[in-house]
Amino acid sequence: MIHPTRTNLLMLKEKSRSIINSIGILKARKQALIKEFLSTTLPFLRSREEIKKSYAKAIRELAISLGREGRDTIDSLTEATEREFDIDVREKSIWGLRYKDIAYHDTPVREPGKRGYNEFGTTPHLEDSINLFEKLLESMLTIAEYESKLKRLGEEIIRTTRRIKVLEEMVLPGIKHQIRTIGQYIGEREREAFYRLKRVKSILERKAELAKVRG
Repeated sequence: MIHPTRTNLLMLKEKSRSIINSIGILKARKQALIKEFLSTTLPFLRSREEIKKSYAKAIRELAISLGREGRDTIDSLTEATEREFDIDVREKSIWGLRYKDIAYHDTPVREPGKRGYNEFGTTPHLEDSINLFEKLLESMLTIAEYESKLKRLGEEIIRTTRRIKVLEEMVLPGIKHQIRTIGQYIGEREREAFYRLKRVKSILERKAELAKVRG
């Protein structure tokens, strides 16, 4: 324990107030992060559900196209429509929290006339299948962004919760205990000093009375 003086007592009280303020700030930050986490979770779950539905439908349309147009035709169209798709990973920040974001220069979903073949020479099933797979790519990129953001938010919420718990359950109680202990020590010391002064005063008064009697 630090030396029990009034100066140290005032210092500890100021430190206690500072910690209480820090806890308040951390709790406000935690609430903001949770709010952001929940607002991101909903579109993330929707995207995952949409991917499941779109993938099942795309596979069905592709299976029909394979039966009607043959694998060789599909393979040749695959080669003709092949393209490079550049993705950049960049950092974003929310509430001071950095996370990875995905950016792409070209749109995943192309217009039929920009895919490198004559769309009028294919079946609607194949066109639907191609369109669905391109949309799946777009949705998967979106999910990748959501996953990175949610992961960082989740980690920060846990870390902030632990900091709050340490301050509330360990640091602050320890400081309050020191404040009480020093306060009690100073109080006892002041009471002792007051009692001694009272005794001295009483002795001096008796001496003064005796002096008067003798005089």
